[in-house]
Amino acid sequence: MPTALWIAHVEVTDADAYALYAKGAGPAVALHGGVFLARGGRHVQLEGNDRARNVVARFPSLEEAVACYHSPEYQAALAHAKGASVRDLVVVEEID
Repeated sequence: MPTALWIAHVEVTDADAYALYAKGAGPAVALHGGVFLARGGRHVQLEGNDRARNVVARFPSLEEAVACYHSPEYQAALAHAKGASVRDLVVVEEID
């Protein structure tokens, strides 16, 4: 089964509230087998809308990444990000 990448492009509008999101999101991602590959590091925007924070996590499967998003643990963390950020999030299956 192919692995999947969780790719988020984020503009943080309330750093304190977003920090609470990050504190809860990390353990939720790990609980579902996710590992972070990039978390807000340097980037170069070549096309589209630039967002200052970019996050990439690898999951064992697309289904596990989606299950993580819908899990009670992640949804509790996500409540802190709503209103504290503008986000785009996509899960992409990797090539075998």
